Amino acid sequence: MDAAVERHRSELVARERSGHTAVVDENLLYVWGGYMSVADEEVFLPNDEIWVYDLERGVWEVFHMTGDVPPSMSGTCGCSLNGHMYIFGGCDDNGQTNQIYCVDLTDGKYMWRKIMHKLGSAPSPRDKLSCWVYNGRIIYFGGYGHKLLTDIDSRNRNVFWGWNNEVHIFDPMESSWNEPQIQGRAPAPRAAHSSATIGCKGYICGGRVMETRTSDTHCLDFESWTWSEIIPVSPIPMGRSWHTLTAVSDSTLFLFGGLSVDCKPMSDGWLLDVDTKNWREVEHPYRDKPRLWHTACPGKDSDVIVFGGSCDYILLVDTGHCNDALVFQMQPYPLFSNFTKRLTSQYLIELCEHLNEK
Repeated sequence: MDAAVERHRSELVARERSGHTAVVDENLLYVWGGYMSVADEEVFLPNDEIWVYDLERGVWEVFHMTGDVPPSMSGTCGCSLNGHMYIFGGCDDNGQTNQIYCVDLTDGKYMWRKIMHKLGSAPSPRDKLSCWVYNGRIIYFGGYGHKLLTDIDSRNRNVFWGWNNEVHIFDPMESSWNEPQIQGRAPAPRAAHSSATIGCKGYICGGRVMETRTSDTHCLDFESWTWSEIIPVSPIPMGRSWHTLTAVSDSTLFLFGGLSVDCKPMSDGWLLDVDTKNWREVEHPYRDKPRLWHTACPGKDSDVIVFGGSCDYILLVDTGHCNDALVFQMQPYPLFSNFTKRLTSQYLIELCEHLNEK
């Protein structure tokens, strides 16, 4: 490969952004969409490109996308299922949407497909929602979006207009939507919250409804479709929105960042043991890197890969969008993994020295 081309590729870095979608599949981080600020204007990132970050080599590549390309937008809900990335909802130049798209991440073609459901009714348009993946299906919760007056639950009409606490299931194999019969006391309607999956249970934490940012945590059992609230036995994180929640073990969730109740960008990290119901604040090397409306994906060895987001209160000062990838090591690496990484690094050092001698 030409040296100039190789150097250009090594210098490629995804643009800074917030409100984007990111998933990890086979040690590759895929990033799509979102927005950034240019001369005090909010600008959507191109909808026909996907950025891919090799977590082993630390190298970015960008690929052109074709097919039924979604509109450029932010606040969409993305997930990875069977080698495909699915996105639903989001906000584009025309407002919130309720369309669902998918793209195969494994064939190298990056061709979008707009999914037209065959059964059931799609949720109303919304953004800043969350989802869980379980048994080959995608389960969506909450979000914010305008509804027709006839579609609003009369009990919530005056208080929660725009926010919702609905649960909707999408089955990609059947191209169908349905709403399960929910038991238990549901969480208050919210958006810009965070979610994670452990086993047959989905968890949500925090989020915003009207002017309130919360720190409550709830669990939805996917077998019985029953909600329960986790009542902590310890001090808890400050209420927040636009944060992330990631499963790092069979009983532990990692919370990072967000926008606090007093509108400050946060950089704290917390672990929640869902069995003991104990929150514990943890030290990490990124305390000087507050983030909100970022993404966090589970990686190998219980790593958490945070990408993008803003370090500013974006409702007032919207210039601090980021494009760095922060890797949180949540557990000691296995001995073999450490050895392999040291061996790879030593090989690259020796290779560079050999090429310099030439």
